[in-house]
Amino acid sequence: MCGIVGFIGAGNADDIRRMAGRIVHRGPDGEGYFADEHLPVFLGSRRLAVIDPHSGQQPMWDANGDICVVFNGEIYNHRALRRELENLGHRFLSDHSDTEVLIHGYKAWGTGVFARLNGMFAVALYDRHRKKLLLARDRFGEKPFFIATHGPALVFGSELPALLAHPSLRAATPSKIGLMKFFAHGFFPAPHTPYDGIEKFPPGEVWTISAVDRAIVRETFFNFAIEPDAAPPGTTDDWAEMLREKLSAAVSLRLESDVPLGIFLSGGIDSGAMASFAADHRAPSDLKTFSIGFRETSFDESAYAAEVALHIGTTHHVEICDLEAARTNLADILSSVGEPIGDSSILPTALLDAFARKHVTVALSGDGGDELFAGYDPFRMLSRAALYRRYIAPPLHRAISAVAARLPMSDANMSFDFIANRGLKGLAHRPALWNPVWLAPLQADEIAEVFATPVTAEELYSEAIVAWDNAKATDAVDRTLEFYTRFYLTEGILVKADRASMRVSLETRAPFLDNEVVDFARRLPWKAKLHRGTTKWLFKRAMRGRLPDQIIDRRKKGFGIPLSRWLREMEPPHTLSLEAINETIMAARWQAHRARKSDDRLALWCWLALSHSLNREAA
Repeated sequence: MCGIVGFIGAGNADDIRRMAGRIVHRGPDGEGYFADEHLPVFLGSRRLAVIDPHSGQQPMWDANGDICVVFNGEIYNHRALRRELENLGHRFLSDHSDTEVLIHGYKAWGTGVFARLNGMFAVALYDRHRKKLLLARDRFGEKPFFIATHGPALVFGSELPALLAHPSLRAATPSKIGLMKFFAHGFFPAPHTPYDGIEKFPPGEVWTISAVDRAIVRETFFNFAIEPDAAPPGTTDDWAEMLREKLSAAVSLRLESDVPLGIFLSGGIDSGAMASFAADHRAPSDLKTFSIGFRETSFDESAYAAEVALHIGTTHHVEICDLEAARTNLADILSSVGEPIGDSSILPTALLDAFARKHVTVALSGDGGDELFAGYDPFRMLSRAALYRRYIAPPLHRAISAVAARLPMSDANMSFDFIANRGLKGLAHRPALWNPVWLAPLQADEIAEVFATPVTAEELYSEAIVAWDNAKATDAVDRTLEFYTRFYLTEGILVKADRASMRVSLETRAPFLDNEVVDFARRLPWKAKLHRGTTKWLFKRAMRGRLPDQIIDRRKKGFGIPLSRWLREMEPPHTLSLEAINETIMAARWQAHRARKSDDRLALWCWLALSHSLNREAA
């Protein structure tokens, strides 16, 4: 696990070191650099030693000095690939480094090596003989990767602050459309970022770039899509057994580590499953589990996490998060994650990661289970939403929405008034917009007011609309599964998980995103996931007998904080001096929220996150 940086074009050795210096938290165990100043090509790496700490230094070269690689991530099937390559005649210099597999895999299969990888990665591989630079990112973007292709240099790296340290990007200006989409989604949909000229490198792609003229050839090696007509053979009982086998194998692969490893427990079925399968391969008492609790009972799930830990027999640790902890750590967390994070659960996630890092260097999570197996409440709303739109005319909808807006506001987790108002806002639009609007911090007309720029929902959610309209699947559940996996998971959940963990040099792994698990899940019929109103139906069936029934059957809460109440007790952000945003309007929203005249928790958090992120970069 590392952080990587690089550029082709204008710049020097001091610049690559300065860029790497902005991501020391991603790799505190070592650094390495390469410079071909004649072309010029510069690469840098900061290393967190997890696999083969003694012989996995980067940049790593082949024996002939022709192929060089810097790499952020873990390749979980590296041992199988190594055996395959050794059978083809390749000879390895390291003992068991997954980085070296990339070098020999490229020699054997060219860009085809990336489709063979089961893992999380952002890779820069330089072929000195061919004067080509290859950049690649894993299937779901578990590992971050940003790129700027215009100007005097092509610049790339693991985090935005690293790119902004390059001379050609120090004057980068905020992207108005990027920020508008941030307030529309609560995250930045690729390729958008907070800055003009800097884009997210697409997940599941490899680019071959000429070091001579910077010409780019793009290839896609993976694009998540539901396959509605490719169901696995067998009965639902067979599918449940297949799922158990695949998840157990995925967890087993992710238990490999040369440093201490633990597991996060939220009290839900996803993380509980990870701990349960880990106990198939390790003595339960050797497994360390970690959870976080809240003093507010509607948000606290620590008792359920403790119940799962007791059931499995792990060594369990708990940390409590309260308003005082939030106030004490908020500024540091939001200003150290490298970009605005629109999900307020970044706060407890970061506190949990810091707590776990005192004991372990690697942790397994349950990320991906809700997206692959239909675990969110909106999945249950889809059929009702279709009936509602069929029978409720627009004038009646507006009247119902007006009544819902007057419901008493509650600070409880996923309260009725919160769900009702957000659900009704989505139903004002066509089905392609339901999911993004249900998640939206601000509506299109509100964003137009804040940014003093006319904008439509179609413009703000263009990426989600294209994905919905072009999906192979025609059912709303399958299309919603694609939305949550391709957008909410990739651009939201995984961004939060990576930044919160790597700010304290903790590596997190998500067994649900194993190649075999994903390929199995995307071929399952949607009725095996959402069955008569029961979310994650097949997954729950697979876990019967492995976890207590009360854990499997309890209603999902979601990993949140008492944000609405906490915001009323916090001060609004310091001025951003950001011309694009009317901060007077946002300040008025904060005051209205504080006076309980409105519930603007999502939009105000986005503003708070943006303030801390951009003010830090300005400094």
